[in-house]
Amino acid sequence: MKRISFILLAAAVLILSCNDSKNKHSESHKNESETTLYTCPMHPEIIREKPGNCPICGMQLVKKETGNRKVADVDLNTLLKPTDEFVVSSIPVTVIQQRDEEIEIEALGNIAYDTRQVGSISARVSGRIEKLYVRYRYQKISKGQRIFDIYSPELLTAQQNLLFLLKNDPGNLSLIDAAKEKLLLLGMDAGQLKAVIQSGKPSLTIAVYSNYNGHIHEAVSNMNQQQEGMKDLSLITEELSLKEGMYVQKGQSVFTVFNPGRAWVILNVYDENEALLKKGNRVRVIPETAPGKDFRATIDFIEPFYRKDSKTISARVYFDNSRLMIPIGSQVKATVFGNSKNAYWLPKDAVLSLGLDKVVFLKATGGFKPLTVKTGIEHKQHIQVLSGLTEKDSVAVNAQYLMDSESFIKVKH
Repeated sequence: MKRISFILLAAAVLILSCNDSKNKHSESHKNESETTLYTCPMHPEIIREKPGNCPICGMQLVKKETGNRKVADVDLNTLLKPTDEFVVSSIPVTVIQQRDEEIEIEALGNIAYDTRQVGSISARVSGRIEKLYVRYRYQKISKGQRIFDIYSPELLTAQQNLLFLLKNDPGNLSLIDAAKEKLLLLGMDAGQLKAVIQSGKPSLTIAVYSNYNGHIHEAVSNMNQQQEGMKDLSLITEELSLKEGMYVQKGQSVFTVFNPGRAWVILNVYDENEALLKKGNRVRVIPETAPGKDFRATIDFIEPFYRKDSKTISARVYFDNSRLMIPIGSQVKATVFGNSKNAYWLPKDAVLSLGLDKVVFLKATGGFKPLTVKTGIEHKQHIQVLSGLTEKDSVAVNAQYLMDSESFIKVKH
């Protein structure tokens, strides 16, 4: 009797267990058939079971028609990687290209005097200016033109010594020659010396002549005063401060002569193009005051420093201004032709700037990963790559497109 009861109990438990398993299988099949999936219109590899936004582009997810089947063709571990480590996308790729590129650098500048041609008119003796033959700044003078007459006690004494020797010791040729040489060194020319010897009387004044052609400037010992004078037009056009009757000291520079026929162009080039700036680069210069007088030249000197309060490097272009006669101080536009040989280039959109760092998205299995590169100059729609990539590396053509607006990319150096 007990055995029959045990058999009946076991049969009841088996029947209940089968019914429960059948109910669970039916419920699971019902839930699976009713599952709704959501995907991104731009990134179909993104699959979600709930509405939301795409983790790549931020677009709102839409319902995905799956034929009542759950699709999971993207590795979850890949999608869970942050955007500063990996980006899932099928965007087109590009590679760096090596080629020679002639680059045109636009620059601005101005015409200035060639300081290599600057001459100085100095006083060889201390004395008083008796007669002044120039009257205003920037007055044009010629070589051999008389500038001023000077009275000097030292010169007068030297003349008297020579005349005394000629009168009382004419046979002492060594002393006579030494006295003549002294007068020549003190500034007396050969014609004046001959006139003194023939007349037998000393000249109270001697004439000082110019040895240069050009525009005369009043010599200024203080550079700051000279720069201030260039800013103030009245100081340029007014009369000279040096007057007749004033005294000058031995060795003092009285006038400076600039030759307007020899000039240079000072070009200002931004530091981003400094690597392309070389001595000998061809330059086309267009003066703003005379566009029809454009000329070709080459860069002759690059200043090895940055001028005060300037973010540009200065380059000098020497040229002959005697025919062009472009006014000194004229503003110019220039095009510098530089060559970048065997350089590697990428489209500008393929490089993302993070301030101090430049980043590209390197193609990897299943997506892209950020990579720091070192870049050079930008030319038209391309940017030079100095290091970080090889010709076999593929990168996204548009790095900005892969960057999430709410992400901050960090890369390892």
